[in-house]
Amino acid sequence: MNPKQIAIALWTLVYKEIKRFTRIWPQTLLPPSITMTMYFIIFGNLIGSRIGEMDGYSYMDFIVPGLIMMAVITNSYSNVASSFFSNKFQRSIEEMMVSPMPNWVILTGFVLGGMTRGLGVGLIVTGVSLFFTRIEVAHPLLTVFVVVLTAALFAIGGFINALLGKKFDDISIVPTFVLTPLTYLGGVFYSISLLPDFWQGVSMLNPILYMVNVFRYGFLGVSDIPVGWALAAVLAFITVLFGVALWMLEHGKGIRS
Repeated sequence: MNPKQIAIALWTLVYKEIKRFTRIWPQTLLPPSITMTMYFIIFGNLIGSRIGEMDGYSYMDFIVPGLIMMAVITNSYSNVASSFFSNKFQRSIEEMMVSPMPNWVILTGFVLGGMTRGLGVGLIVTGVSLFFTRIEVAHPLLTVFVVVLTAALFAIGGFINALLGKKFDDISIVPTFVLTPLTYLGGVFYSISLLPDFWQGVSMLNPILYMVNVFRYGFLGVSDIPVGWALAAVLAFITVLFGVALWMLEHGKGIRS
């Protein structure tokens, strides 16, 4: 395929993914906004008023970046995992595999579709947060950069989950038993400086902690960990996972399961 054909194929795949989740927006875009509204009311207003400040900011301001990032992570991941597995279950993915499209175009198309949903939900949650607090972004470019990287990372993770999954129940195992606990323990609702030294060390093993803290640094200018190291870790994860996903796709791993 020449570059023009590749661009058309990639855009078609991305457009299909966007149409898929926008067509059923009451199931894909509305629930996260309602859930995050509950978080803002319960944790921000009711509990936050009793907690007071966190790292020099009101508790509401402190949790806003974490809640936005949580919405981006879960939706980027779940969109690709459910979409690709549905294509695999219906055997329509085999039509893509035998087409002239390079495997990296297939992978990139699904990932970009997942990123679009994740970032879209992130914008919705950001809009919802404006009803509860005033947002001031300290480092706009860094904020956008890290949220795009995070959406890409978890979209790739969702793709690998879909490749490894053999039934629909397998798609919910990782988000339920891995992704959600790591997200809640990733510094969304608290600063790890409040933890004893041992648990601070344990928390440093959680990759989501790095993304949440860099994103919070972009908003507030405060972070529990070095920003440079966190960005390097995210880029390394993306490179490794993209390579793994592409290798699995090229070797047909999970396609016929």
